[in-house]
Amino acid sequence: MTSVSTSLARDTRHVWVRARGLLFAVALLIVAGVALALVQTGGQHGRLDPRSADPNGSMAVAELLRERGVSVRVATTLSEVTAAAGPDATVLVTAPNLLSGRQQMVLRGLADTSGGRTVLLAPDTPALAALAPGVSTDLPATLRVLDPDCALPEARRAGAVHLGGQRYVTVGSASAESCYFRDGLPTLVRVRNSAGGDTVLLGAADLLFNQRLAHEGNASLALQLLGSRTHLVWYLPSLSDPSAAEGGGPGDGDRVEEEGDFLSLVPSGWLWGTLQLAVAAVLAAVWRARRLGPLVAERLPVAVRASEATEGRARLYFRADARDRAAAVLRSSARVRLAPLVGVPTREAHSPDALLPALSTRLTAGGTDPRDLLFGPAPVGDAALVLLADQLDALEREVRTS
Repeated sequence: MTSVSTSLARDTRHVWVRARGLLFAVALLIVAGVALALVQTGGQHGRLDPRSADPNGSMAVAELLRERGVSVRVATTLSEVTAAAGPDATVLVTAPNLLSGRQQMVLRGLADTSGGRTVLLAPDTPALAALAPGVSTDLPATLRVLDPDCALPEARRAGAVHLGGQRYVTVGSASAESCYFRDGLPTLVRVRNSAGGDTVLLGAADLLFNQRLAHEGNASLALQLLGSRTHLVWYLPSLSDPSAAEGGGPGDGDRVEEEGDFLSLVPSGWLWGTLQLAVAAVLAAVWRARRLGPLVAERLPVAVRASEATEGRARLYFRADARDRAAAVLRSSARVRLAPLVGVPTREAHSPDALLPALSTRLTAGGTDPRDLLFGPAPVGDAALVLLADQLDALEREVRTS
């Protein structure tokens, strides 16, 4: 037993020596990931978030608005929007297509009665049916630099900007002002309402991104559209908003955000992190594979005699009261040994039709029926099991000596 303990201890040390490098690398990656997450906590807020400094965030335009005296308030629920809206406020809806029908109707009523400005980013036709009746969309267009081609003061002062995305059709909307045409259809529409406010439709939100704000007249147009009032309510729809689960209507949660928009919410660092982990896994596999050499035969630390193994197995059967299993093993072994003696192939040793006729020619008449011995029912007690073993031994001796 001393040799066994020594061998196990040696194997344990060997495994630890070989694996400690990999374990250390994994632990280092985990610690680095946790540290990086802690450092970046609070700095990543997502697409069109005025708190985010990411390329697709909107911190830059929010800071410029604050420098010009415009207060910027982030709202994630409809109740926060309704509480902050008013004639001196602009409500920016970053994802109007994700709002439920009830939410859209509440925003429509707010825009018609508050006297303030509502800016909708890339609303589609179902959303426009509730938020801006009389306006619909055509096929979207890619982004490009567009000239104003309209009399809207904000657009004329801003000049050329990056726009595209949704293109709007304003048939039946006499109060609409259209700008930045792409293939004959506008990508910016301003609709006045009876309370003195207005609703602005932007075909794409890209001009609000940090990475695009400094291009062309994007910053000028964004500051004028969002800074016309002293307060800006930046509405980021959230699934935690209780109003999202209420009501129905044409926009009741049956639309999903485009795949590109969803992927843009995933930080780019995850891609590089996954790539690094994949490379590390490949290198670890190559490292481990190169350490594998030819198989080495090793002597067993102890020798176990066949009789000891047989006795141990018998004790297990006895403890489990498995006489049927023990009898089946005895009979199966006897059939395998008897089959070659009577000229029956080993593969047919367990077939009564093949073994018994050949066996009967080697037995004397009046003896024990070999069918009961080799294929009979399980013994009902320990004494019957011992008797069965003795009878099988006697049967085998008789066949060998016949």
